[in-house]
Amino acid sequence: MSSHSILRKAVLTALYGAGALSALPVAAQTQSSSSDMTVVNVVGSRRATSSLTDTVAPVDVISLSKASEQGAQFDLAQTLTFISPSFNSTRQSGADGADLVDSAALRGLSSDQTLVLVNGKRRHTSSLVNIFGARNRGATGTDMNAIPVMAIKDVQVLRDGAAAQYGSDAIAGVMDIGLKKNVGCESAVGYGQYGAGDGKNWLASAYCGFAVAGGTVGITGEFLDRGRSNRAEEGNPRIIGDSKTRNKTLYVNGEIPAGPGRVYFTGGVQQRDASSGAFARNADTDVPAKNSVAMYPNGFVPFINGDMDDRYAIFGYRQKVGEWNADLSQTYGYNRLKYDISNTLNASIANLDLLNGGKGVSADHFDAGGFSFQQSTTNFDMNRYFEGVAGDGLNVAFGAEYRAEKYKIFAGEPGSYIDADGAGGGNAGSQGFPGFQPADATSAKRHSSAAYLDLEADLNKNTKLQGALRWEKYSDFGSTVTGKIAGSYRVADPVLLRASASTGFRAPSLQQAYFSSTYTDFVAGVATNISISPAVGPVGKIAGLDPLKEEKSRSYTLGATWTPNDALSVTADLYHIKIKDRIVLSGQFNEDNYPALAAKLATLGVGAAQFFVNSVDTKTQGLDLTASHKATLFGNKLTTFLAMNFSKTEVTDIHTPAALQGFEDVLLSERERLFLEQGGPRRKATLGFDYATGALETNFKIIHFGPQTLGTWSGTAAGVPNQKYEAKTSADLGFTYAFNKTTKLSFGAANIFDVHPTPQDPLETDNGFKYESVQFGLNGVAYFARLHLKF
Repeated sequence: MSSHSILRKAVLTALYGAGALSALPVAAQTQSSSSDMTVVNVVGSRRATSSLTDTVAPVDVISLSKASEQGAQFDLAQTLTFISPSFNSTRQSGADGADLVDSAALRGLSSDQTLVLVNGKRRHTSSLVNIFGARNRGATGTDMNAIPVMAIKDVQVLRDGAAAQYGSDAIAGVMDIGLKKNVGCESAVGYGQYGAGDGKNWLASAYCGFAVAGGTVGITGEFLDRGRSNRAEEGNPRIIGDSKTRNKTLYVNGEIPAGPGRVYFTGGVQQRDASSGAFARNADTDVPAKNSVAMYPNGFVPFINGDMDDRYAIFGYRQKVGEWNADLSQTYGYNRLKYDISNTLNASIANLDLLNGGKGVSADHFDAGGFSFQQSTTNFDMNRYFEGVAGDGLNVAFGAEYRAEKYKIFAGEPGSYIDADGAGGGNAGSQGFPGFQPADATSAKRHSSAAYLDLEADLNKNTKLQGALRWEKYSDFGSTVTGKIAGSYRVADPVLLRASASTGFRAPSLQQAYFSSTYTDFVAGVATNISISPAVGPVGKIAGLDPLKEEKSRSYTLGATWTPNDALSVTADLYHIKIKDRIVLSGQFNEDNYPALAAKLATLGVGAAQFFVNSVDTKTQGLDLTASHKATLFGNKLTTFLAMNFSKTEVTDIHTPAALQGFEDVLLSERERLFLEQGGPRRKATLGFDYATGALETNFKIIHFGPQTLGTWSGTAAGVPNQKYEAKTSADLGFTYAFNKTTKLSFGAANIFDVHPTPQDPLETDNGFKYESVQFGLNGVAYFARLHLKF
């Protein structure tokens, strides 16, 4: 075995436990049909003879078999957050729809700058665009929790720009989720809750793989019920904490011989019912604008309920064509979020009822509308390895892609948005979340075509070189060409150097290009629409905005691996990412800060507006570091690992549209800039120890989040200091007892030191609580138990 192979296995074992090694041969091996067709699944390389030891860029392979057996976290986003140093996902609270879908990102960039694949095929994003919250504001992202952990074999994380290989979104990196299809059955039941006694989690998950017609088919079913948590202080009517969710998920994944090749397929559906508490309405100061004493004499908390439907399917065929490996596939994705607002009222309807001699009531729940996103992708890929060409050998890969996307916004029922009493004093629409109006309703679509060429050469036994070129054309903004060059050189048997340089892009999502939301407020007694408007809509056009275009990036990496012996290994990778024309959600333009524009908006009945614009350039620099050590302590196996990420994002320039020049502080305020730069921690580290003594395994992880600085509503210009969140450190402790080869019981606690973020002024935070949803989150220590069976 080469020292590089030893390094890879050592790092995987150290980072993710002995179970991580079970994924390595599967990812690297080749499988043969009757025609010796080769199948591989290593993200970042299209090489048919590739393995994890051949990659020229850093690739982490995270086996989730152990997480599904023993983990303290029950969903995928939280599981990866406490495993991968460059991955971050923090549950939001008090952020409307962002409470219902956990966004995730790599290397401190936005969630829509990481491409997510499933079995090597592009996965669709959520239909939600985040408007509020401390993370990923103005961005879409992939809903990682729509896939059950039990269904996943491994997650491969390519920590490098790869738009030239995979297309739009792959600026921060690529995550490829590999699903199980092995023969055998397993199941898990789990329970968890916070130390405060709330946030009860119930998990029931099962997987069964069957041999079918010379192939295999795996089926996973999962039920996950997460209870609501509340960290509001005594006397505070708010409900602030985890949203309530109930997920019902079914996934199937398989591959069967057919003719000269193999048919492969994946299908998944999830139904999620979720509920989050909005800001509280008081019984005195909010009457009649936001409350009716006849309905809620003690005040109330509206609930933003989301009915989410997620579907995903892949159908493809692989076969040998001469010496070439051919792959033709069709992928379909659909995500819909429908809002139902309960424990609420339309204050204008209630006030009108009171003015007309009634009790002052309205309906207490409303259909507020919602949105959907659909994506259909066709891929054709070819690759072949030529022995003895360009040195020891050359892999040639090329292919084409066609993708069609649709985005819709559908209006809510009239009671969710109408103003019934004119200037009578009651606010229009359902409290907590006004419904989408008919003017917001949207049906947008686009298509794109792409072609790529990918070359990977073994110049000699120590040197590898990779180059890729990709052309894409979008129906809404035009075409783009991206490229990448990467290489590795083995200086000596223990030391490998690697580097890459690439250009990339991210197409504006249809959600950003066409999102529209309007609610009615009263300004000087006159009904006025407050709008988040697309640049291509009437409001955007009268403001003189251009349609959104692609973000462009340049990425550079430089790294090394060092394995002085079988017991010790170290990897280090520097990265530098520049992004031009990043899409951001602007601040609100109104009569107070831009009278001339407000006068134009008034002709459309709009009093204030926000827009998505290509206006920001950023620079992100960082370091990923891993170190591991294997030893024997008192005759038992001890594995120690350290995984760290240092990342810093800075806004380097603001490109203000001509119509908004001179108003850069409104376009991107200090508060919004800090959300962009420090929405995620600039430093994250995990130091872990795994000690196995016979049937008992003990896992202890120390987790550190670096400091964060976030803005305030008032701003430093008004003499109000920014929010300063100090660095925080806590730990997880878990025990697993194996009764036999098929039965394991795991139990333990996460955040055992009950660490919370640094308290702030709740009047200045985005969620109105004493701290934002950052670092370890709001909830504190959590306890869990899980029983895992194989049969």
